[in-house]
Amino acid sequence: MMSWGLNKMKIIRDLSDIEQPFHNAVVTLGNFDGVHLGHREIFRSVVKTAKRIGGTSIVCTFQPHPLKMLAPEHAPRLINTQQEKERLIEASCVDVLLMLPFTLQLASMSPQDFVHDVLLKTIGLKHLVVGYDYAFGRGRQGDITFLRHQGRMHDFVVDVFGPVQKNGKVLSSTRVRQAVLSGRVDDAVALLGRQFNLEGVVVHGDGRGHKLGFATANIETKKELLPRSGVYAAIVRKIRICDGADEDVNCVVGEYLAVVNIGHKPTFGDSPLTIEAHLLETRENFYGDNLRIYFVCRLRDEQKFNNVDELCRAIDADISKAREVLEQTKIIEFREYLNVETVK
Repeated sequence: MMSWGLNKMKIIRDLSDIEQPFHNAVVTLGNFDGVHLGHREIFRSVVKTAKRIGGTSIVCTFQPHPLKMLAPEHAPRLINTQQEKERLIEASCVDVLLMLPFTLQLASMSPQDFVHDVLLKTIGLKHLVVGYDYAFGRGRQGDITFLRHQGRMHDFVVDVFGPVQKNGKVLSSTRVRQAVLSGRVDDAVALLGRQFNLEGVVVHGDGRGHKLGFATANIETKKELLPRSGVYAAIVRKIRICDGADEDVNCVVGEYLAVVNIGHKPTFGDSPLTIEAHLLETRENFYGDNLRIYFVCRLRDEQKFNNVDELCRAIDADISKAREVLEQTKIIEFREYLNVETVK
């Protein structure tokens, strides 16, 4: 059994729960969708500054994503669930996560009032770290120029974090989404610093895979962003809450090589989108279990075959390709790059 505990981060979900301003609060603001390597560099800067001035490192973000309320038709598919986002931010060793509810009242607040009432009066801001393109408030009036002016007026430092690049390209949530939606899950690793993964509960399917000799675990997930339909080589972990441990501590109680199909089963007539994982070399019953799928690479498009025999031959080929890839693969997850130097 493998388990890990993360730095114990305090999560606050409403401003009314802040009893008094934090000591020398070093704060970053943003949506941080994906918690990619660019975001991680900002968090490292916040933690480093807080240690230097003997302060409190704070990440302030919002739930739901503001566009889901203000312009739902333009809202992106989120890269992480809220639970994943919290776990990833906690892995960056910040002291406090403010996961604030995004309401119409908050949306209508002027940038001046947000700085005075929220950042200064409630949180106790002393040092603000923001990305180079950050802006907030009505009409995005709370831009970098505004924040620097407010810093001079109210005696807090504003650090503007420039674009983090790798191979000459800016790391961004948009690029992560593009990679995943196109099925290039292996390309997403360089942006996220970890394999793209999704987590969900195993539910009953139509049982067709078992009849064909390729039993599958059908995953029901809250993940909004899914890889393009197709067949993938993946590593699957069975996850549960450790007995007697804090509820946020995960235990890995099984790890399996897998072939994962995302799609509509066109050979049998299109059906609603499903996520099916064929776990190699196990006959375990996973119904009701929580599985986390780490996508390694795309093997092929989803296809409509002429008959079941043709489909089975294709699945056998998928398994052979997956074994070849996965036997040389080690899962890359968020814990493994916390101390990596700044990406250039």
